[in-house]
Amino acid sequence: MKQTYSKNNLPTNKSVKKIVEFLKIISEENRLMIISMLNFGPRCVCEIWQCLKLPQNLVSHHLRMLKDFNLISSEKEGLKVFYKLNSKVVKKYIKLSNQFLNPKGE
Repeated sequence: MKQTYSKNNLPTNKSVKKIVEFLKIISEENRLMIISMLNFGPRCVCEIWQCLKLPQNLVSHHLRMLKDFNLISSEKEGLKVFYKLNSKVVKKYIKLSNQFLNPKGE
């Protein structure tokens, strides 16, 4: 039996906007690759740009976007800055995405 929609089970405008922002951020190939790399542990920017074979300033731009959206955090150790995945926030957006994308009533 298919589910019928009512005002009570539709997503809020706020949640729709947040998931759209999240999907825009991760839909860029290099940012998704960075998230994937950080899923295995913290990395410094030099490791990231060398692995992606991208200029350091471009990688820094992507890192800034991910950090502004709170998907990653950074910590300075000496002269190096290490980036780490904010798994709590990522899990929140994955859960929210699942609410939109999982088929209901099938």
